[in-house]
Amino acid sequence: MTTFVDRVELHVAAGNGGHGCASVHREKFKPLGGPDGGNGGRGGDVILTVDQSVTTLLDYHHSPHRKATNGKPGEGGNRSGKDGEDLVLTVPDGTVVLDRAGNVLADMVGHGTSYVAAQGGRGGLGNAALASARRKAPGFALLGEPGDLGDIVLELKTVADVALVGYPSAGKSSLISVLSAAKPKIADYPFTTLVPNLGVVTAGSTVYTVADVPGLIPGASQGRGLGLEFLRHVERCSVLVHVLDTATLESDRDPASDLDVIEEELRQYGGLGNRPRVVVLNKIDVPDGKDLAEMVRPDLEARGYRVFEVSAVAHTGLKELSYALAELVAKARAARPKEEATRIVIRPKAVDDAGFTVTLEEDGLYRVRGEKPERWVRQTDFNNDEAVGYLADRLNRLGVEEELMKAGARSGDGVAIGPEDNAVVFDWEPSAMAGAEMLGRRGEDHRFEGVRPAAQRRRDRQAERDEAQQEYDDFEPF
Repeated sequence: MTTFVDRVELHVAAGNGGHGCASVHREKFKPLGGPDGGNGGRGGDVILTVDQSVTTLLDYHHSPHRKATNGKPGEGGNRSGKDGEDLVLTVPDGTVVLDRAGNVLADMVGHGTSYVAAQGGRGGLGNAALASARRKAPGFALLGEPGDLGDIVLELKTVADVALVGYPSAGKSSLISVLSAAKPKIADYPFTTLVPNLGVVTAGSTVYTVADVPGLIPGASQGRGLGLEFLRHVERCSVLVHVLDTATLESDRDPASDLDVIEEELRQYGGLGNRPRVVVLNKIDVPDGKDLAEMVRPDLEARGYRVFEVSAVAHTGLKELSYALAELVAKARAARPKEEATRIVIRPKAVDDAGFTVTLEEDGLYRVRGEKPERWVRQTDFNNDEAVGYLADRLNRLGVEEELMKAGARSGDGVAIGPEDNAVVFDWEPSAMAGAEMLGRRGEDHRFEGVRPAAQRRRDRQAERDEAQQEYDDFEPF
């Protein structure tokens, strides 16, 4: 049964925004109390957060589909809809977020690091929010925007200071079990270790972590064996330790050739050439192993490696090795650049940036692309003529109609707003030819412009009293 997963494909969906409400306040003696439709709630985000208590991506392997909740629609009485709840997904420290093409979206290192994998949709405005001094009674509301939807890939790269690499059955698991409190599976057959193991080592005042990576074989960087699947776990390590078997029973192997093979695989994998190396000649408790270690040690030291002869079984040479690794780890930590506070960079748009583009495609279709026009289209209820007219007014104020004329568009030409797979297509009619300038403003109700009956009756009575008073003042007795 699988207990360790370090790569999954996750299908995430943010919550949709709630629709705005078109409502008119009504009560006794106030049949037209004004618009009171509330706004829709925001859709929930899908957020990835690093939690150091999580060590595997197993949960997402079994349940790869994750969705945040939608925002609630607005209601009458100026009641806004409830926002959708954010969906927080915890991931291990060292998780890399990629898209399906392999592009890195986020490198999540450090407890509490967060990344918004899918943004929730905005809630639509109700007609109360759309009302103004010039548009007193909107008979429509804006729709909520859909939330982001897509697939991401999560890859776990172990965060450790030291990585133990070598052939299967070289003694890496035994070595980490005696250097730390880790309890990996140990047996006398190849590929006993199927998942990376982590152990914490204390040497003097330095505390560091050691990762035991599953055994590498020739061709590991091309996917042979388990190498390619777990080579990513050595990328974050500051020090690489070659664990060489001096008591191997295979006649075609020896420590020097094993080292050359592993180094070639690391070179082909890439990105590890600047890491300091240490060579550990393991299993010197075996008589032939001790002799072989003494034989190959001068040659390895001549290559520039720092060599240690150890025995995980007899606990020989472990103290010297742990302090040497602590020294290298301390140097690597000191050489790291100091962490700086996150700076917020604001990049204002250019003065001449219209926020949209108009292009003529080969089939004669004019396509409009831009954040505002596409968002406005998503927010429009095309079953409501007033809402469609409001969209036309917004596009006209933005300058879309003017740019279409400059691009050569004529009455009846096809215009598409949005990408090819999700666009609104219509036959364009310039507002001057459609007679739009003769229409009233969107959302006006002429009942609000005239005097209400009760107010008119009060004015009429007051006029009658004023007239009677004037007649009385003008009366002259005989």
